Amino acid sequence: MTGRTHDLAAITALGAVALSQPVHTITLSTLLLAIFANLVGGIAPDIDQPTAPLWRNLPVGGYFGRVFDALLGGHRFLTHSILGAALLGWLLHVALVFFHPVMPHVNIDIVWAAFMIGVASHLVMDTFTKEGVPWLLPLPFKFGIPPVKALRVSTGHFAEVAIIFPALLLVNLWLYATHYQQLVDILHKHLSST
Repeated sequence: MTGRTHDLAAITALGAVALSQPVHTITLSTLLLAIFANLVGGIAPDIDQPTAPLWRNLPVGGYFGRVFDALLGGHRFLTHSILGAALLGWLLHVALVFFHPVMPHVNIDIVWAAFMIGVASHLVMDTFTKEGVPWLLPLPFKFGIPPVKALRVSTGHFAEVAIIFPALLLVNLWLYATHYQQLVDILHKHLSST
């Protein structure tokens, strides 16, 4: 899937979880950092791809992208597995604990969960692509839905652009339209001023 589709899938998943499992109180700083972490999580597994947007947007990103590609076993290998997701989650948790003293009003558990929702959405979306995902690495099998590779989506082609992306937009519209009052309550009552 393209980065744009991964971003939308991450936000969709975060919205679904947040509306079905609302928090009682959340600070504005936690909310903003959680949304940012979710979007980063939605593209984080592609850190193993030298041409990923992250590397293209850094001055010497091409060099770092090639290094990470080699270290992580190539695209759709370690970071596209449960093991890789756990590693990414652990690294972020260490970073959040380290930086928590300078951001005491941020609930790092919520930020971490938002990141992991983004990572999970990435893996699920890539499961629908022709390449599949090695969910159970180190076992050398890639899983894809549907099981017949020819029926899966090619990244950036018609099915993704004309079907999957618009479907995700419709899910978001439905999700927020049907939970409008709950969303307003979250923003007015549960968002603390701290």
